[in-house]
Amino acid sequence: MAAGNTFSQIASTTLGTAASSVTFSSIAGTYTDLVLVCNPALTANQPLYMRPNSSTSSVYSTTWLLGNGSAASSGRYNQAALGGAGVLIDNYGGTSGFPSDFSGMVKYDIMNYANTTTYKTILARAGTATNWTVAAVNLFASTSAISSLYLYPYTGNFATGSTFNLYGITAA
Repeated sequence: MAAGNTFSQIASTTLGTAASSVTFSSIAGTYTDLVLVCNPALTANQPLYMRPNSSTSSVYSTTWLLGNGSAASSGRYNQAALGGAGVLIDNYGGTSGFPSDFSGMVKYDIMNYANTTTYKTILARAGTATNWTVAAVNLFASTSAISSLYLYPYTGNFATGSTFNLYGITAA
């Protein structure tokens, strides 16, 4: 028998005007995990970054897999390469970020976010129906509980109409 709803919407934002960032703050530590689902319409080809607790220290690393319909690739960015920019998700084809026609979904699964004894694992997925998909595993090497999420493109803005939805997962 199902234990009931396990996803609870914590917050939702739809941009009425272009914005350089979106922040979810004061996230309660009452859930086991967090899920962030967004459609970050970008005004230019940009990588997307997410910083837990707005941390700018070099405590991030990313390992990714990419498929574009005709080829596959993989790689890793270490903490020094990211320079404290945050959890990275893009098309990993260079520095161009998402394709200019990006209108797909980005999903972050943030595991054990309130735990204060372990580092945090963040799974990220993004893609479009027509030209690519990417999956990444990210490490936020901090034992601090995550109480805020800060999202931003490398440069430029999120376009009007971008949506961001944060959910908490309750243990079943």
